[in-house]
Amino acid sequence: MNKSVVEGCCPEAITVEVRRVEAAEVDAMWSFVQSKAHQRWLWHAIDHLSGVVLASVFGSRADRVFVELQKLLKPCGLEHFYTDGAGVYARHLPAAAHTIGKSNPPQSERKPLTLRTRIKR
Repeated sequence: MNKSVVEGCCPEAITVEVRRVEAAEVDAMWSFVQSKAHQRWLWHAIDHLSGVVLASVFGSRADRVFVELQKLLKPCGLEHFYTDGAGVYARHLPAAAHTIGKSNPPQSERKPLTLRTRIKR
């Protein structure tokens, strides 16, 4: 585990923790701003064992946004991914390190629901 302070911030405010994780659950959730024509997507990766959010990216549903998330996950040393059946994952993840299905990633489905519930309050 490697901890470091983000440059340009006060040291007590933000720390970055890099740890090795074997598997992650990756999912995307969407919402909109003013109308459904202005969709915004939150792509996130969660540690499969602990449920800790590893990284997240806001953007469109385009492949390039998922590639940005992959770059953020690179230091974690992920060996396996659990996802839904979206085509973007098949295009960018090796088949041997990719499991498709809703039965394996219950945490990645639960986190967005919890987030939506808390935002409503």
